[in-house]
Amino acid sequence: MIKLFVGLGNPGPEYEATRHNAGFWWVDELARELKANLVFERSYQARMARVNIHGQTVWLLEPQTFMNLSGRSVAALARFYKIPPEEILVVHDELDIVPGQAKLKFGGSHAGHNGLRDIHAQLGTDDYWRLRIGIGHPGVKSEVVNWVLKKPAPEQRTAIEECVTRTLKAFPALIAGEMEKATLIVHTHKAPRPKPPRPEGT
Repeated sequence: MIKLFVGLGNPGPEYEATRHNAGFWWVDELARELKANLVFERSYQARMARVNIHGQTVWLLEPQTFMNLSGRSVAALARFYKIPPEEILVVHDELDIVPGQAKLKFGGSHAGHNGLRDIHAQLGTDDYWRLRIGIGHPGVKSEVVNWVLKKPAPEQRTAIEECVTRTLKAFPALIAGEMEKATLIVHTHKAPRPKPPRPEGT
């Protein structure tokens, strides 16, 4: 079962609406649903909340160290509360998935994602869960850094927000340890409604 939900992003208002902060958007929305207040904790260099659900303690965490040092916060909290890696879910932006879709997976490579790279290093393992929120790819590798640090186009932002809302429905399954059920919820995606044809002469 998942006890620690980690959203990845960069701190500060200039990064708030950028693609790289999709993990923050997910945890922010979860906090709203749980009526939890994320508060900065200096000892973990993160915004965090502790919530009791049906007698089970669940932590929400948003590292405030900048993306490439995210592992410091995750490892510090996991060590203190003795949360094993397999009970951690890291929510992050994913270039290889289109906006509006998401994938749940356990373990595997960091695939060049700097937040995951540091979490791998700090935990000493890749045996933790990831929720990969699609942000799409710019099509050219040299443009990736600019892409993740820019705001998505309005229709992409809407697709990502709808994806966040939909994947949050997996939360009860995640905390119950029903990972197959959670995966089914996350991976089930209805095709977007086609746009109505534009009127002639416009």
